[in-house]
Amino acid sequence: MLVLASASPRRQELLRNAGIPFVAQPTDIPEVPHQGEAPRAFAERMAREKALAVFRERPDDLVFGADTIVVVGPEILGKPRDDADAVRMLRMLSGRTHQVITGVCLAGPQPRTRGHEGGSGFEDVRSETTFVTMDTLSSDDIRSYISTGEPMDKAGAYAIQGRASRWVSRIEGDYFNVVGLPVSLVYRMLNEHKTA
Repeated sequence: MLVLASASPRRQELLRNAGIPFVAQPTDIPEVPHQGEAPRAFAERMAREKALAVFRERPDDLVFGADTIVVVGPEILGKPRDDADAVRMLRMLSGRTHQVITGVCLAGPQPRTRGHEGGSGFEDVRSETTFVTMDTLSSDDIRSYISTGEPMDKAGAYAIQGRASRWVSRIEGDYFNVVGLPVSLVYRMLNEHKTA
């Protein structure tokens, strides 16, 4: 059984649309970068911590964790704390190209082979990066967008698949990564571990 260590409705929808069966079991891991931690390392560490938190409770299942961040310049943007934080993030993204990085981790039991009971388990940690260019946003654009509530539970304070799509002028890489899950990478990982 594949267990998604996430409550994200977007990740769940992407897995369902790809025909990948799963059950969801959310985790509550504090998402705070370590001092000096590189963005990719942070996203991968968060994915790993989420997957392992659930794997400890379900050691016989395959567990998949993911974490998506937005990076503009040197700053990591997670989910906005409040409206003012969303305004700050959207102003930073306005008229610029930024990175969306999703760390992914698949954890599971070691397969049993003849003569071996299997080990404690395996971890496969990877990430996907997509470059997104956003048009310049006016203050009215930002205020109007925040009033919809859409940006409040999204890394970088926007949903590419929602109303913010009107401001995305260019994307380089995996679109689904920006939505919240690099489906192609996940499918390859599952196939490599013979579970898809």
